[in-house]
Amino acid sequence: MSMLSEFKAFAMRGSVIDLAVGVVIGGAFGKIVTSLVNDIIMPPIGLITGGADFGDLKWVLKAADNSNPAHKVPAVAIQYGTFVNTAIQFLIIAFAIFMVVKVINKMSRKKEEAPAAPPADVALLTEIRDLLKTKQ
Repeated sequence: MSMLSEFKAFAMRGSVIDLAVGVVIGGAFGKIVTSLVNDIIMPPIGLITGGADFGDLKWVLKAADNSNPAHKVPAVAIQYGTFVNTAIQFLIIAFAIFMVVKVINKMSRKKEEAPAAPPADVALLTEIRDLLKTKQ
């Protein structure tokens, strides 16, 4: 089998195409969640915390040096507010995926069927076996 035909067989398998669709939809879903967090959830949280925007929160390790206009040195800081925003986005995405999987599982769950009764001859033989065991 040539490499081109082998690649074609690999690329056209259903699981690869499903994965590609999942990645594209996941990227679009990520943008929606980013907007949800940044534009809808974080403003009320910022209001509750006194107008703080988590994206602007940082721990400055070394302040910026703008004393020389020709050679400006930016501040060195740990942007923990961005991390908080990303963690909130992750929690929202994880919860949304959990809900989707829960709905899919509920829809695909089949009613458990009771096991079928054994045929009459098997039931009779089982009864005879049980009686013989009790007499021993």
